[in-house]
Amino acid sequence: MSNRSLHTEFFRLLKNHRADNVFNPWTDRNARDDLATNGPEARCRRLEAHLSIQPTHLLIGEASGYQGCRVSGIPFTSERLIAEGAIPRLDTHRGRLSTRHIPWSEPSATIVWSTLHCLGIADSTILWNAFPWHPHSAAESHSNRTPTPAERAQGLPVLQALLSAFPRARLFAVGRQAERALLEMGRQASALRHPSMGGASQFRQALKAALKP
Repeated sequence: MSNRSLHTEFFRLLKNHRADNVFNPWTDRNARDDLATNGPEARCRRLEAHLSIQPTHLLIGEASGYQGCRVSGIPFTSERLIAEGAIPRLDTHRGRLSTRHIPWSEPSATIVWSTLHCLGIADSTILWNAFPWHPHSAAESHSNRTPTPAERAQGLPVLQALLSAFPRARLFAVGRQAERALLEMGRQASALRHPSMGGASQFRQALKAALKP
């Protein structure tokens, strides 16, 4: 990131969060299916690599998912995409991340990264979430749920630290939760349909249209 103090504050806020029915990928170990070589330290290193540019675009999503960021440490990014070498700035030679019989693959992650590559902005884009941690149901950690308004508010200081580090990047809100969070901060962003639940074509078309001169 551009400023060391912002970098330090960003990770401090990110790591310090604790809440019921919320998994923190950068502090918590996923004993259920993390390999010995994966865990919070590894996920922090991956996130640092992801943030190691001056981006032209920032895509802000809603929350981390159990098939993606919970395992990988990077929003909209799955274990399978990392293994395939589809994620810029990441070392793909460290092997698998989980003990699952096949690599975790998140549909939204696949759609987002394929679109970024197709539009030629994968190398200049940073991905984040308004609620950066993984909210799940009380009964099942391998589940996703929508953050509550109170939870979304808890993610705003982390989001502000990120935005402050990259003031020149253009903002995109992926989904209504992200759009609300940015509006609560007084920030304007290009609104994109979330690619989940049948929104892939609308997401691709909206991002392509927004990038036209």
